[in-house]
Amino acid sequence: MKKIIQRLQEPTPRFFRKIRNYGLVLTTISAVITTAVIPLPAVLITIAGYTALAGGIASALSQTAVENEGKP
Repeated sequence: MKKIIQRLQEPTPRFFRKIRNYGLVLTTISAVITTAVIPLPAVLITIAGYTALAGGIASALSQTAVENEGKP
């Protein structure tokens, strides 16, 4: 567990920071769609749910990428 926490605290490469940020944006947009006050079609709500899941997974996985793995 200590190794996982240490890995999450290390610097993230630039490419994976972009993926993390895009994932957060996708999750935010889908949250706004699913909690909209106006009635929306069920298909749009379903797609927003899957988008939130994909954005969350992309953000979480990209956060675990590290710059200096394998370097002495």
